Amino acid sequence: MRDLLDLGELHAEVTRKAIKHVHLSVLPPAGKVRVAAPQSMPLDTIRLFVVSKLGWIRSQQRKLQAQERETPREFLSKESHYLWGKRYLLEITHADAAPMVSLSPRKLYLQMRPDADQARCEEVLDAWYRQQVRDAVPALLERWQPLLGVKANRVFVQRMKTKWGSCTPASGYIRLNTDLAKKPPECLEYIVVHELIHLLEPTHNARFVALMDMYLPHWQHLRKQLNRLPVRHEDWAY
Repeated sequence: MRDLLDLGELHAEVTRKAIKHVHLSVLPPAGKVRVAAPQSMPLDTIRLFVVSKLGWIRSQQRKLQAQERETPREFLSKESHYLWGKRYLLEITHADAAPMVSLSPRKLYLQMRPDADQARCEEVLDAWYRQQVRDAVPALLERWQPLLGVKANRVFVQRMKTKWGSCTPASGYIRLNTDLAKKPPECLEYIVVHELIHLLEPTHNARFVALMDMYLPHWQHLRKQLNRLPVRHEDWAY
């Protein structure tokens, strides 16, 4: 069940779920407002909650609209691509063999079949980025799970348009954005810790903030660093 709150210039999409608390999200790229609310909560109560958060909503929208975005990738030689925060120049070669990605100190080599189009190049490179995150996660889990006293049942790495990561505490599942492979390694660590702490505290309340402060004292600096970096160009659709 979905409702639409009309607050003048601001519109908020409301989705009813089997949850106990209201969750408010401001989504990229333009700052669309989405509210997840308990199924029995009256719409007027949700409206009052959203109105009370108008200052925060406007602040988040300004940040999203100001964030730098990558130009669309065309997969041409000499195009800039990134791995763990470092810039590489793309070098495309063709061979009648399986696609392959490799690195030199300054270049990212993408070997493709002669008939490969742009979509296929993107697919191969995305799969490679996904594997980079998958390869980096076990060491982070090995370090942080014992410290936090939690255990993720499964970690998925996937393309995510609106989040760097997510956690489902009931199942113990964590999801990470493939594009984290393009950012500095400490950004991935921050997101992993963030999602693991959600296994202790599902919401972003004062307890969550206190836990982040305790275990990763510079987490707010890392969050700002991640949010300042250019994000993937997308034709966002909702």
